[in-house]
Amino acid sequence: MKKLSVTTFVFAFVFVGFAQKAKQGHTNQNKFRQLKQELPTPNSQRTASGAPGKNYTQQKVDYVMDITLDDDNTRITGTETITYHNNSTDDLSYLWVQLDQNMRALDSKTPDISSGKVPRRLPNRWYHRNYPEKKFDGGFKIMSVTNVDGSNLSHTINQTMMRVNLPKPLASGDTFKFNISWWYNINNHRTQGGRSGYEHFPKDGNNNYVIAQFYPRMCVYDNVEGWQNDQFWGRSEFALEFGDFKVNITVPADHMLGATGILQNEKEVLSRKERKRLETARKTFDKPIIIRTQEEAEKFEKSRSKKTKTWKFYAENVRDYAFATSRKFIWDAMAVDINGKNVMAYSLYSKEANPLYGDHSTRAVAQTLKTYSKYTFDYPYHKAISVDGQMGMEYPQICFNPGRPDLANGGYSDRMKYRMIKVTIHEVGHNFFPMIVNSDERQWTWMDEGLNSYMEMLAELDYDKDFPIVRGYPKNIVRYMSGDQSRIAPIMSKGDNVYSFGSNAYGKPATALWILRETIMGKELFDHAFKTYSQRWKFKHPTPADFFRTMEDASGIDLDWFWRGWFYTTDVTDIGIKGVKKFSTIKGENAVDFIEDTSEGLGFSKEHNKYLYEITYNKPGGLVMPIIVEFTYKDGTKERKTYPAQIWRYNDKEVTKVFSSTKQITNITIDPDLETADVDVTNNNFPIQQKDKFDKFKAKIKN
Repeated sequence: MKKLSVTTFVFAFVFVGFAQKAKQGHTNQNKFRQLKQELPTPNSQRTASGAPGKNYTQQKVDYVMDITLDDDNTRITGTETITYHNNSTDDLSYLWVQLDQNMRALDSKTPDISSGKVPRRLPNRWYHRNYPEKKFDGGFKIMSVTNVDGSNLSHTINQTMMRVNLPKPLASGDTFKFNISWWYNINNHRTQGGRSGYEHFPKDGNNNYVIAQFYPRMCVYDNVEGWQNDQFWGRSEFALEFGDFKVNITVPADHMLGATGILQNEKEVLSRKERKRLETARKTFDKPIIIRTQEEAEKFEKSRSKKTKTWKFYAENVRDYAFATSRKFIWDAMAVDINGKNVMAYSLYSKEANPLYGDHSTRAVAQTLKTYSKYTFDYPYHKAISVDGQMGMEYPQICFNPGRPDLANGGYSDRMKYRMIKVTIHEVGHNFFPMIVNSDERQWTWMDEGLNSYMEMLAELDYDKDFPIVRGYPKNIVRYMSGDQSRIAPIMSKGDNVYSFGSNAYGKPATALWILRETIMGKELFDHAFKTYSQRWKFKHPTPADFFRTMEDASGIDLDWFWRGWFYTTDVTDIGIKGVKKFSTIKGENAVDFIEDTSEGLGFSKEHNKYLYEITYNKPGGLVMPIIVEFTYKDGTKERKTYPAQIWRYNDKEVTKVFSSTKQITNITIDPDLETADVDVTNNNFPIQQKDKFDKFKAKIKN
């Protein structure tokens, strides 16, 4: 037998090792792989382009309601007739109804899902909310669920959901009509929390009511989720169907009331003086007109009428309904021109919110309607109302907002002013997302909060070019994205299950859209694509895939790498300069020689006609992003160069580029304007900046 030499044996061992290694395959981990597995397969209802398909369907739900508000007992009683239109291709054996107030029921499980410890100190307001002497008896008291003939209809209540069992399956194309009667105790949202309720004013004994989720509401049924009947735990909001509402609301006769829908009986509920002022407001576009003055409201505060008035409204093609009422309300109004259509901007507020509300509320409403209409679609409804509700919550045509004077002299600070304007713009903006572009808030919070927070930025800057933007600028999300990974979830997470709800659902997606517009796509392409999405899906139910696909379809830009990184992972941006080599050139007869200059820094040992810099960029962070480089020359001038994100497609760790110039470079800076949410700027400069210069650079992030 022939003996193998040691060299031959070693070679054979290494070769076998390489062969075995070569056989070990791997899946595609490239950052630029397509979102094939993550997105649902297109079909005739939802197309590959992101547009609704030819077979797209959605249900319709109409409501006729009679509501009575008992001011003495802070209670609402109601009856409703629901007409459910089954426009799907499926037969339905039961219907699901949302009972959101049940999260406040005595047997609610909502308080039981959150852990907690005894705090060392707690403000009185929070103490009484968390440790009440007597538990609040909230939740819907369902008195009856009946067929239209008055016979009982089988139903089962499961916490915040109620299943209505149909006598026979509801066939595709058919309708089913049924009745529900109920009552519930209204919560004090200032002491007990909540998205609606009343605020009590001890000095004059009156209440301001901001009322929502006050009626049993139909769940969404579609071809994506089937029934969206996830329980309401208090955070992730709502999925609702569009329909028409006829609503009669009976309140004390001295109340001023605002609600979703067109008021049908102005002469019965408004005085002649108020109607005359309102007519003036309908022709006034430059300033709010007072409809009920503070002096008049203060007179109503002092007397409690025992009589009642019924306000009658009709709302067409809305997904929800809300109202606000109080004898304390001042009312002002102005007209807004939306491409030749007059829309009314209203504000309802108590004297405690004046002069802040009087100075800014209605103007902020008007600006929101103008800006959002410019970038999406013309606001389709006849009005939008901002109410002094001391919370931030939104409904079709009406929203409840914070903000009251905070200075000793009755004035207000800039901080309070901007906070009030910010929330007002945000909540009015929700008329577009999700009240019209009707995404599923229960599942995808970012599709309304994130998109709306991005649009809010544009409206704030239109209102005041120096507006202090809180969320949306890339530098503002760095702290969150660079935080403890165990407490960070991808944007594509259900809102109930994330730690930093505001940063995850509002801040990060708004930042992502800002970066797409300002840095990656450019304003023209982004604005066209965003408007296309908005117009395709207004009065419909879009999903994340519909948004992602439309943005690519309408812009001609492959963004799968961006959606994957920003929305499906918790990766961060961190791009740095690993090193720089310098070369000069010597031209020969047949070729050019490149001579490396090994002197320190970016300077050359002698002057040349051409300077070449071989720059190696590394990427400690997981996100692929464009490399934005600013070169500072010896003569003080600067030049920018942007390499697209695709530069990382072959090597996800580092890339090397050659930059040539006729002038010497003294400094190289990555992302000088903090456009990419880079979480570590210590590696963004070459040569490394002196400490005083670097401290100034870091201060840009904080400011």
